[in-house]
Amino acid sequence: METKSNIRFRLIVMNFLEFAVWGAYLTSLGRYLGNIGLGSHIKWFFAMQGIVSIFMPTLMGIVADRRMEAQKVLSLCQGLAGIFMLAAGMYCMNAGADVHFGPLFILYSFSLAFFMPTIALTNSVAYNALREQGMDPVKEFPPIRVFGTIGFICSMLLTNFLKIDGVAMQDSYTQLISSGILSIILCFYALSMPHCPVNRSREKKSFVDAFGLKAFTLFKDSQFAVFFIFSMLLGASLQITNGYANTFLSSFAADPSLANAFAVKHSNALISLSQASETLCILLIPFCMKRFGIKKVMLISMLAWVFRFGFFGLGHPSWPGVLLFILSCIVYGIAFDFFNISGSLYVEQRTSKDIRSSAQGLFMMMTNGFGASVGTLAAGAVVEACDVFNTPGNWPKAWFIFAGYALVVAILFAIFFKYEHHPEAEAAK
Repeated sequence: METKSNIRFRLIVMNFLEFAVWGAYLTSLGRYLGNIGLGSHIKWFFAMQGIVSIFMPTLMGIVADRRMEAQKVLSLCQGLAGIFMLAAGMYCMNAGADVHFGPLFILYSFSLAFFMPTIALTNSVAYNALREQGMDPVKEFPPIRVFGTIGFICSMLLTNFLKIDGVAMQDSYTQLISSGILSIILCFYALSMPHCPVNRSREKKSFVDAFGLKAFTLFKDSQFAVFFIFSMLLGASLQITNGYANTFLSSFAADPSLANAFAVKHSNALISLSQASETLCILLIPFCMKRFGIKKVMLISMLAWVFRFGFFGLGHPSWPGVLLFILSCIVYGIAFDFFNISGSLYVEQRTSKDIRSSAQGLFMMMTNGFGASVGTLAAGAVVEACDVFNTPGNWPKAWFIFAGYALVVAILFAIFFKYEHHPEAEAAK
C-alpha cells in the first residue's frame, strides 16, 4: 500500500511534466511566429487552443467517467499530442525559412486537440489519488500543483536561455520539439498513476446518462450557470498575454537603444516571473477559499487582470518603467491561480462523484474553450485595429482596452453572482 508522501511525490512529478510540456512554447510561440513572418496569424494559433477546448476536454472527461480509467486517457492524449507537436517541429526544421501557415497550423492544432484535455484529466487523476488516501484535495492539491508551475518556469527558462546552433529556442522551432519530447515522457509516466474508477453500470440509463452528458445539467442550477458564464468571460483574458506579451516586448528591439535591454532580449525569462508568482499564490488558495469563498476569490482574480494589462500599457523596458512590467508579472499569479485553480476546486467540491471528470471538462470548455477562443480572436482584432505591428507605439492603447474589459467583467460578476460563503458547511462536504 502506498504512503501519503509517496502519492504526493508521484503527483508532483505528474504536474511538473504536465506544465513543462506547455511552458516549452506557450509564451514564446508568438515571438517565433513573428520571426518567420507569421505574426498576423498569431491570433489563430492561440484561438485554436480555445476552439479545441470547447469540445475535447468535455469529450475526454466523458470517456474517463464512463469508458476508460482517467490515467489511461491522460496517457493516450499526451502520447498523441507529443507525436503531432514533434511533427510540427520537424516540419519547421525541414522547411527552414519557407514555413507555410497551413501545414504548421494543422499539425499544431491536432497536438492541441489532444493536449488541452490533459489539464482537466491531470486534476481528476490527482483528486482521485488524494481522496483514495483520505486526504482533502482543497488542502493537499495546491502545494502539489505548485510544482506544475515550477515545471512551466523551468521549461520557459530553458527555452529562453538554451541556444541550439547559435539560435535561442524562444526564436526557433526547437521549442516545439522540446514540448513534444516532454509530452511523450508524460505519456508513459501517466500509466503508473493510481487507478481511477470508471462507472460502467449496466443499468438502463437515459440518453443524458448513457453518453455522460449529466455534467451539462449543472446549468439548471442558477448559481452554477452564472459561475460558468463568468468563467467564460474571464477565460477571455487567459490567452491575451500568452499570445502577445512576448511579441509586445520584442517590438522594442526596433529601437537600437533598447534592443539589449533584459526585458527585450530575454523577454521569456521576464515573463517567467508571472509563473514564479503563481507558485506563491497557489499556496494562498486553501486559506482564501475557506476564508473568503469563491465569489471574493474570483473578484480578486478579475481585478488582478485589470492591473496585469494596465501595467503592461504603462511599462517600458528602460528603468524605472521596467518595474511596471515586473509588477504585471507579480499580479499574474493572483489573476491566473485565483481563477483557474480555485474554480477547479469549486467544481470538485460541488459536483457528485459520477460526473466529476465531466464537470472538470465542462469548466475547461467554458474557460479555455469558449472564453479563450473568443477572447483571443477579439484581442487579435483589437491589436490589428491599433495597428501595433506597423506602429509599435500603439501597444499601450491595446493593453488599456484589455484592462477596461476585465474591469467591466469584475463589476458585472459582483452584481450577478449571488453566493453566500458558509465555511463550516463547505468544510463538511
